[in-house]
Amino acid sequence: MGKQIFTIVSIVVAGVLVFWALRTGALGPLTPLRAIGLALMAVAFVCWSVARLQLGKSFSVRAKATELVTHGIYSKIRNPIYVFGTLFIAGLILSTGHSVWLLVLLLVIPMQVIRARTEAKVLEAKFGDAYRAYRAKTWF
Repeated sequence: MGKQIFTIVSIVVAGVLVFWALRTGALGPLTPLRAIGLALMAVAFVCWSVARLQLGKSFSVRAKATELVTHGIYSKIRNPIYVFGTLFIAGLILSTGHSVWLLVLLLVIPMQVIRARTEAKVLEAKFGDAYRAYRAKTWF
């Protein structure tokens, strides 16, 4: 039940933030590019929340191998938290038009790739062939 509530709350928060931004005009006039950015942010936030929820107790700031999570979003993408976090920033760039976020994105991408590689080494060392088989059928 707690997982469902977390997912629902994430969706509601994303919806409220997008509605607030549109209603108040906080980002300026709604242009097609801004609308695409807001939609991308909302979808990325919800997907990030679901991925975080599916990771469960295996979440950690530092790479460690407690469990090989291969269900849900993780059945297609090995690092969905990184992917959707990056997509959120891309949506932020489009919705705000502030180029400083592009610098953040350009810093985040290599950092996420390095983190993913570090995690892959830790998972491969712990789970061996099971991780290699999982890696072969998933993206990033």
